[in-house]
Amino acid sequence: MLSFLGLCLCVWSSDASSQDGDNHIVTVQAAEISVVDVTANTLSLNILDGDIQIGRDLMTVTDQSSSIIWGTNGSSRKITASTDLATPTFELRLVALSPTRGTPTPEFTLSIVPRDLLLDVGRSLGTSALQYTGVAYASQGTGTDVHTITFTIVGQ
Repeated sequence: MLSFLGLCLCVWSSDASSQDGDNHIVTVQAAEISVVDVTANTLSLNILDGDIQIGRDLMTVTDQSSSIIWGTNGSSRKITASTDLATPTFELRLVALSPTRGTPTPEFTLSIVPRDLLLDVGRSLGTSALQYTGVAYASQGTGTDVHTITFTIVGQ
């Protein structure tokens, strides 16, 4: 019995010594990722009596209560903004204020054609306050425009 046990140990020991090791290749690949989030889901700009000046046709209201948060690992990126409302009655203007990354563009009137909001935001995480300005003229009368604003990170 002792000789059989010795033979078994010898075979096992011989098998273990023939294994020097092995390897395989693991690849980690990061796809381009761009995410955008807006802090306020709904925003109302109401032009009221206090927002008008007697003798002026122009009436405006401004709101800075929302902000945009983004992250992108792509290089040479910018953030654009557009509205889904093709023929608004009143103007809706937008500008980015105090961004942590990127360069804000001057205030612009939103349209269905995307406009540059922030330039040079590539490979960054950042935030910016958003200032919306609603513009109406007394001569336009009353009404309501409902916009869905889309922010997109695109190549610059």
